[in-house]
Amino acid sequence: MDPLILGAIVAISTILILFSGVSVAIGLLLVSTLFLLVFDGVRSLELLPEILFGKLDNFALLSIPMFIIMGSSIASTRAGADLYEALERWLTRLPGGLVISNLGACALFAAMSGSSPATCAAIGKMGIPEMRKRGYPDGVAAGSIAAGGTLGILIPPSVTMIVYGIATESSIGRLFLAGVIPGLMLVLLFMIWSLYSTWASGNKSLLSTRSYSWKERLEILPRVLPFLLIILGVLYAMYGGVATPSETAAVGALLCLVIAMVIYRLWNPKDLWVVLRDSTRESVMILFIIAAAGVFSYMLSSLFITQSIAEWIGTLEVNRWVLMAAVNVFLLIAGFFLPPVAVILMAAPILLPIITAAGFDPIWFAVVLTINMEIGLISPPVGLNLYVINGIAPEISLKTILMGSLPYVGCMVLAIILLCLFPGLATWLPDAVMGVAR
Repeated sequence: MDPLILGAIVAISTILILFSGVSVAIGLLLVSTLFLLVFDGVRSLELLPEILFGKLDNFALLSIPMFIIMGSSIASTRAGADLYEALERWLTRLPGGLVISNLGACALFAAMSGSSPATCAAIGKMGIPEMRKRGYPDGVAAGSIAAGGTLGILIPPSVTMIVYGIATESSIGRLFLAGVIPGLMLVLLFMIWSLYSTWASGNKSLLSTRSYSWKERLEILPRVLPFLLIILGVLYAMYGGVATPSETAAVGALLCLVIAMVIYRLWNPKDLWVVLRDSTRESVMILFIIAAAGVFSYMLSSLFITQSIAEWIGTLEVNRWVLMAAVNVFLLIAGFFLPPVAVILMAAPILLPIITAAGFDPIWFAVVLTINMEIGLISPPVGLNLYVINGIAPEISLKTILMGSLPYVGCMVLAIILLCLFPGLATWLPDAVMGVAR
């Protein structure tokens, strides 16, 4: 059978199996095993256990559970609420300071936790009721937090970037640095739209300032600064050549647990058990998907599907930006239905040869891909962040949350366009810190 036709059958089969409700990892293993058995014979299955476990034999993978523990220990405390309060007290003199402080808190908490749902939950529990109480439109209150929560998979340290680095054998350090400027750019775009929509609501009093004393500003800093110092320390150790990402993640996870115990009195063994249990569950889920995706990639390569698709696209006489636009549409649609980790692990083996052959930087592409995944987090039918916001603010309808999030989707699309026009937004910082990649 022609590999391109076979590839189409594999794609359709994978979509149908995943839509049936089967977990992503199990679905990938079922598809891989079935097609290898039918088209490559029983002998091809002998390598599957070796590929499955060999994919996990990677020291860099240790950073995933460590960063997850780091984020979970922060999310289990009042760190999000304290961060929100600290920014509100320091930024409140700015016009629209409340919505700005919410988005700033989302950005900082995303950097601390690396989790989009955790960011939505932690900041939304404080930010949404406060914004509604002061008269902000429900769409702005819910949409800004939903969009701000997506920053968890872009601003470093990001588990999604780690997965991309492992899947494409790219430098995790470069990927982390590549997400910094685009992440800040997204925060700025979100703030600009939030201020405009608040002004357009007609309630000018929302843009007025509120005064806090210096005592009120300073008293909350001791509860927030230790976590921020840990993030800065982890990044310094990683880029200063002090330790590898896995080693810095392990130290960061330990320090976050210690600070959670000391500052927030997280002494109860049951609370600590919940942190470790949930972190282990999420880590195993991600690692299982990585292993299953390794088998899936082997199947695509063994049946010459990946090579044939890359060769076919290479023969197309289309502008490379038309090709990139098609790739973005594909990623956008995939992100509507699948979690970011699954999309990266399934698409990377096929897309990486294509985008490199077209002359695109794989580090730059990682940022574009991640922003596409962010759009999926606030877009139906999956739209995980939408349901998280609806769970913590059930009085706001899902339709209102969705409509409030759509303008932020536009901000993300604008960010992708800016990255296409100015690739240096993603590549300048990694090259400046770590040297030009060869």
